[in-house]
Amino acid sequence: MAMNAKRQLSECQDPVERLRLQCLARGSSGIKGLGRTFKIMDDNNNRSLDFKEFLKGLNDYGILIEKEEATALFQHFDRDGNGTIDFDEFLITLRPPMSKARKEVVMQAFRKLDKTGDGVITVEDLRGNGEWTEDQVFRTFLDSFDSPYDKDGKVTKEEFMNYYAGVSASIDTDVYFIVMMRNAWKL
Repeated sequence: MAMNAKRQLSECQDPVERLRLQCLARGSSGIKGLGRTFKIMDDNNNRSLDFKEFLKGLNDYGILIEKEEATALFQHFDRDGNGTIDFDEFLITLRPPMSKARKEVVMQAFRKLDKTGDGVITVEDLRGNGEWTEDQVFRTFLDSFDSPYDKDGKVTKEEFMNYYAGVSASIDTDVYFIVMMRNAWKL
């Protein structure tokens, strides 16, 4: 993975992709590695990056860009527009996109769970599986997929896909990811 990233780096112009490839080239693959990168960039240890820390971090990782481009890049990372980049924003922006095959297997799992077919997984969709009590269904399942900012007891396609995009970032091959999904959800 690191060798492939180094090869792609020489041809890449997109600053987000360059930072992603730099992280991979340095062995920072998956959530744990990106977390390490974030911690290195977070000079004051407040668990968020201000523009100054972000700019220094880009320079430290060999991403040399003009200040205007760095400002636009910072705004791209700062999804909530509060002037800082938290770890979730950093991770969501840097993790590699899922392949079409991965997205399809995630959607197969979603459709299997969405018994009512309304595009949202609720407790009603999960009832009667015989393996969990209703309380376990509420706490364990829905909370793990539900958005951390909006725990409403419902899991949308977007939240489900976002959860598995995070899992996907830690798995090198499509084959392994698809096998994992098929086994986990008995697809």
